[in-house]
Amino acid sequence: MRRRWRWIAVAGVLGALCAGPLQPYRQALFTDQGPERILVLGGDVDRERVGLKLARQMRLPLVVSGGSNPEYAHWLMEEEGLSEGQVVLDYRASDTLGNFTSLVDDLQRDRVQHVLLVTSEDHLPRALMVGSVVAGSRGIRLTGVPVACSDRCELESAGKRWGDGLRALAWVLTGHDLKPWARAQWDRLLSRP
Repeated sequence: MRRRWRWIAVAGVLGALCAGPLQPYRQALFTDQGPERILVLGGDVDRERVGLKLARQMRLPLVVSGGSNPEYAHWLMEEEGLSEGQVVLDYRASDTLGNFTSLVDDLQRDRVQHVLLVTSEDHLPRALMVGSVVAGSRGIRLTGVPVACSDRCELESAGKRWGDGLRALAWVLTGHDLKPWARAQWDRLLSRP
């Protein structure tokens, strides 16, 4: 009998979490909305090319976060036959977490529920982890689109993936990237006599 009540209590707690703070994640996980936007994470021109082709083929708006310089990006757009109105170049981010934190409120404001995430195949697992935490907090689902990087691929460590995942969780909970603070604390500890 006690076991039964314990399971009922656990189910109640999980139900409360899903109805409260985890509700946006549940919404993102179970949305049946098709892709509404394409997000390219900068760092490789091949990513931008794939994103532009997808945007043209699927007739979806494209956001390039931290991509190539504006002149080159505009040339790529022209080559793919896209107008400036179909592509947003966003240079606010300086890293993977920033790619999502700088854009997630814009996506939420535009009521976007599903985004195609374009990045290199070696970067995709970490980008999906970080992005799912940040975008998921706003009810936005991400679907990864890997871009082949062949001989240029550099497998990212699980430590880097989980470290950035924890940074993303901290951002969701506090609204701040705690990496600069943590780095300052670490430097202070190392400089002690």
